[in-house]
Order: sequence, then structure tokens, then C-alpha cells
Amino acid sequence: MILGLIISLAGCASSNHAGKLVLALRSGTYAEVIKSCLPDFEESYGIKCEVIELSEDDLHSAVLDDSEHSKGEYDLCMVDGSWVSEYIYEDALADLGALGYELDDDIIPATTSICVQNGSTYLVPYYGNVTVMMYNRDVADELGFDESSFDTLDGIMDFCRLSSDAGHGGFAYRGDTENDIVVDFLPILCAFGGWVVDYDNNPTVDTPVFKEALEFYMELASTGSQLPKEDLIASIENGSSVTAVGWPGWYNAEESTSSDYMAFPGKVSPGSAGYNSNIYGIWTLGIPNNSTNKKAAVELLKYLMNKEVQKKTIEIGGVPCRYSSLNAPDVLEKNPHMGVICTALENGIYRPVMQEWPKFYTILGSKMKLIMNGEVSVEDGLGAAQEELEEMMKIK
Repeated sequence: MILGLIISLAGCASSNHAGKLVLALRSGTYAEVIKSCLPDFEESYGIKCEVIELSEDDLHSAVLDDSEHSKGEYDLCMVDGSWVSEYIYEDALADLGALGYELDDDIIPATTSICVQNGSTYLVPYYGNVTVMMYNRDVADELGFDESSFDTLDGIMDFCRLSSDAGHGGFAYRGDTENDIVVDFLPILCAFGGWVVDYDNNPTVDTPVFKEALEFYMELASTGSQLPKEDLIASIENGSSVTAVGWPGWYNAEESTSSDYMAFPGKVSPGSAGYNSNIYGIWTLGIPNNSTNKKAAVELLKYLMNKEVQKKTIEIGGVPCRYSSLNAPDVLEKNPHMGVICTALENGIYRPVMQEWPKFYTILGSKMKLIMNGEVSVEDGLGAAQEELEEMMKIK
């Protein structure tokens, strides 16, 4: 059925495209989902696709290097939302609107906010990675907790404390890199009503709300331990940890025996204000400006973003940013967590769109590590971070 649909969409003219497209993709589930879609595209359009799988850091630098040296090595690329400002500044991405691509209203609106810059569309939201709260169902049941218990940060704290006292362990947090520790903390910060910058992208880390959120996060972390991703996932599954900030792309909750996840709560206590606190890690797709095969590349982009094609990817680990995929009754019957992800995506927020973001999180993350390790106080660490960030951002 899918193949027939794509053939009808392609039309006679599209089948005349010749040659090969090279795709620079984020390795892991993200690349695997796209790779599974390519055979039907190749057969329908007569275009071969070569996939280059890269780590996050290597992908980031590879596309920039290609742009800087006008190599034209890639025809389609995955882009993390936090790279957008830098890529636009470096003129690394083609204007998709000028190539005939338009975003449609089936795509969750909030996920498109960084895709359009200065009135031009440069990216499309493809893989809806967004922070969720992972937890161990068995331990929660044992201690008398359910999803309704986790609708505030205070509820999560209570669960972690009781679980730790019962010998299971509590909150597992990431801190192996500066980026990990900052992103892991951001949902907590948002729930307190704070953020890392103001509307003009001026740093706001040495503030009362940031301090309050960080002290809460440190207390939460004291119930558990710092773990790398693979160990963190395993610890939630085996109950040696009971909660963590996670991402849907890490594992298939439907196949898990004891771990589960829900949208992250956006409030501290029952009486406090609520905020969007699910942080986007959405992988978008774009066409490099240096591509010499833009016409064929936009056909591939349209194919990958097709409603029916995207819905089909859910069976192999895809997470579309489309209502028609996430809310479809047949999808929810087999994959009820798609409803959780839809809620998280509707109430999500991208990391700051700024060229300096990699430097920003490196400075902030390094100071947070010192604070978390007890080497400096919260006040001294955040004060030093604010000072360095202002200097880096050249705030006078």
C-alpha cells in the first residue's frame, strides 16, 4: 500500500531523476528509521541513497565543514535544534520554500518554531525526541505510586526518597559531559519557571529561581547516582534506580517489562504555576546549501515527511511530529506511549537558538559539575558561570 502511494505521488516526471543522494544522519535509531524508508523511495524514484551515519558531534562538524569548504558532499542532513542559528549564520542550509517544500498543519506547531527563520523555512521536524520522565513501574506499584503521583516535582521527590529508603535507589542523572548535565537539568529549571537566558539571549543563571531549581535538582540527585546513558536505562529497568530524565529514542517502552515513561510535569507543587518543561531533542531534516542535487533531495524530503510514510515508521521506532501519526486510534492501540509523546511535544521547548550555545552549555555545565561535586558552593559556581557567560556573549 505504501509503495503504491509513493508511486502515485512521484508521478512520471519524478521518475526521471537520476544519480545518487548522500544523507548525513545521526547514528542510532534516528538513522535506522530513515534507512528503512529508503528502498521504496529508491525503487519509485530511480534514485540511489547512500547513508553516512555520524555521532552527534561528528555530524555537527561535518555539515559545517562541508559548507565552509563548498564540498557539496551531502544532499540531506539531520540537524539538532540547537545548531540552527549557527547553520543559518554559516549559510549551510537551503531555503526549502524556494525548492517547493511547505510545512503543513498536521505537524505539531510548537515543533516547527525553529524551522522557520526570518520568514524562510530551512528545516522540517522529523524525529520527535523530547524529554520524558522514565520510572520503574514495579517499584512505583510496590510503594503505592502511580502516574497521578508524578504530576509535580514534589511527587517525584517523594517517590525517590521513599524508594531510596527502601533500598531500591532513587533518581539517576547524567553528568558525563557538560551538555548532558545541562540538558538533564533543564526540565527541572523550566518547572520552576526559570530559563538559561532571557528574551534577548542574555544569560540568567545567577538568579534566585535558577538557584532554587538547582538546589532541588541536587537534592533529587542525592537519592540516586550519576550514570551514563546505557547504565541509566538498565538501572530503571532493573529497579536499582527508579526515575530519570530520558528520551523516547533510547528504548521502546512497549517492549519493556518494568520501566515506563510519562510527559515531564511542569509544576513544582499542586498549588504552583505550571510551565512547559519538556525539552526538545528533535532531529530535524534539511538540505545543505552546497548540494548539487537539490531537486532530487526535496523529493526525498517530501517522501520522508509524507503522512502515511511517517505513520508507518512508528512500527520500527520512529517518532513523527504529526498528529495523524501520534493520535491515530490504530497506533495508540498498539503503541499507547505515542499519546504521551504527543502531549510532551505539544508542551515542549527548544534549547536557546544561538550560535554560542555549544560554548554556553560547556561553560554552564562545567560550573554545574563543580557544584554537584561539592567543589564550589551554588552561589559561587553560578556567579562564576554568569560572569563567564556574559564575557563570552560580550554582554556589557
